Amino acid sequence: MTEPSTQQPRRSPLPPTDTHSGGRSTVPLDSTAQLLARITAQLGTQLSLVSRNGTRRPMHRTRPSDTLRPSDTPRHPAAPRPSPAEAAPPTLLVVAHGSRDPQALRTVLALLDRVRDLRPGLDVRLGHIELNQPLLPDTLDGLRGSDAVLVPLLLGRGHHVKHDLPAAAAAAPSVRTRIAAPLGPHPLLVEALYGRLVEAGWDPADEGGRRAAVVLAAAGSRDPDSAQDTRRTARMLAERLGGVPVVPAYASAATPTVPAALRALAARGRHRTFVASYFTAPGRFASAAASAAPRTAAVPLGAHPAMARLLLHRYDQALSATAPSEMVSLLASA
Repeated sequence: MTEPSTQQPRRSPLPPTDTHSGGRSTVPLDSTAQLLARITAQLGTQLSLVSRNGTRRPMHRTRPSDTLRPSDTPRHPAAPRPSPAEAAPPTLLVVAHGSRDPQALRTVLALLDRVRDLRPGLDVRLGHIELNQPLLPDTLDGLRGSDAVLVPLLLGRGHHVKHDLPAAAAAAPSVRTRIAAPLGPHPLLVEALYGRLVEAGWDPADEGGRRAAVVLAAAGSRDPDSAQDTRRTARMLAERLGGVPVVPAYASAATPTVPAALRALAARGRHRTFVASYFTAPGRFASAAASAAPRTAAVPLGAHPAMARLLLHRYDQALSATAPSEMVSLLASA
């Protein structure tokens, strides 16, 4: 027994629907002309894929450059490359002498705060040669693998600058160090001395007078370079005071002493004398010099604004000296 044949209705050559935007549209083709146009377009596409020898040409994807003129191609500026992060500057390691006077440490810390205010973001640390914490070797130990510039809070060339600081740097090979010149002599140091004298009662009317004089009271050192630096600072201060005599005197290791310098000035008719305290912070020597003054002595240089600027100047100066020979010359001519 044969199954009845089920004839399906003949399908149209093209589906009775149109495609639009990737989806199936239900709108019927509304004319024979439209149907013929679609058949012709499809035949043209197929024929374009066949070469003259009957072989099929490979299909290529259309690229924007195939259909757009160069002037039509949208141009987008290249995104700027992020600049490499700048390396952190070396630490400014201020090296103070140290003192048993509790005011000394407070004064030095106030000075370091001024330095930080002038240059935000700079790592500023403290190390003492003796008597106070932190000691210089301990501060260096906390900087392993880093760069640091040792800026002595010392006023001239002497044993500490020439021997103690290089020895401490050599004992910390894990820290890349440079040693800056001592603070003096320098015009900024003279400005700090002048400012302290004015605070102590110095009258600019005395400048050029025959009765006024200043004793520059310093710690003293057996190193001749240290004494030379102090004498040079005394000459610079005398110029700043309009020619008033400024006599260097010392609390130890050198002559004349502060009382002896005051007596010598009085013998020359210089009875209006002031004592300029050539010390970075309070301490035993600064107190001894002040006690010899016939009137109020100037306080130590301490956290005077010019001192903060001078520390940063010595720091920058050391960074600009790239060769060891430049550092030697810097220390010799400071």
